[in-house]
Amino acid sequence: MNISTFSALTQLSSHTLRYYEKIGLLSNISRNASGHRSYSAKDVEWVRFINRLRDTGMPLAKIRHYADLRAVGDTTFDTRCTLLEQHRDALRLRLEKELEHLQALDAKIEYYQSHKP
Repeated sequence: MNISTFSALTQLSSHTLRYYEKIGLLSNISRNASGHRSYSAKDVEWVRFINRLRDTGMPLAKIRHYADLRAVGDTTFDTRCTLLEQHRDALRLRLEKELEHLQALDAKIEYYQSHKP
């Protein structure tokens, strides 16, 4: 598929996709005879995973590290799993803290609603 279709499917701009390619996140993109990028369904799946990592707060440098490990192959399986477990644990802590903030806001809102003049 071409970059326009790929961009629509991944919800990333073509500029971002080119940047990801430049920094090595999309290193296996094939090109057709005229030199245009050609993306596959596996590329869509990979970029959606990158998006999920970004959405959950993983820094781009860590995603690049994960991508480098992924490119090496199965010998990095345990390392990649550990990296994702660490990210998951950090995400859980953030979610717990956010839930505490939400509960405090709900309590304050309830106070104001029950003490209207």
